[in-house]
Amino acid sequence: MLTRPLDLASKLRPPPRSLDLLFFVNGGLIVLFFFLFGSQFVLAPGLGLNFHLPSMPGARSGAAQTTHRITVKPSGLIYIEDGPADLERLAKWLTAEAKKTRQPSLLIIASKDVPQGKIVEIASLATAAGFVHVQEAAEEPIAEKK
Repeated sequence: MLTRPLDLASKLRPPPRSLDLLFFVNGGLIVLFFFLFGSQFVLAPGLGLNFHLPSMPGARSGAAQTTHRITVKPSGLIYIEDGPADLERLAKWLTAEAKKTRQPSLLIIASKDVPQGKIVEIASLATAAGFVHVQEAAEEPIAEKK
C-alpha cells in the first residue's frame, strides 16, 4: 500500500463512531430537491416561455384523450419522452411505442410557428408506425369583446 512508506495511515483521524444530525439533514435536503426538481410542475425542457399554440375554431369540441405526446419547436427540434430526437429516431420511437400500447394515439404539441408540412410529416410517420389517431394541439380562439 502507498501509505506504508510515509506512515500516513497513523496520521489520519479515526472514523466517526455515530452518525450526527448534520448527516441526516443533508440527506433529507437531497431527497427534497430530487422531489422538487423531478416534479411535474417544473417546466419541461421542450417548452419555452414564449410557446404559443395555434388557435383553431372548434379545438375544444374536437379534443380527445391521447396515449402519447410529442413537442415540436419552430426550429424543427422534436422532444419525445426520452429527450430530443430527429425524424429517424422519432420513427423508431413511434414504432416501439405503437407496439406497447393497444389503440395508440398521438398528440403533437407544436408551436404556431412550426410549418404545417413538418406536422403532416410527423403525422404520416405516426400513422405508418401504427398509431390509430393523431391529433394536433390547438387553442380555442378568444372571442373579441365589442
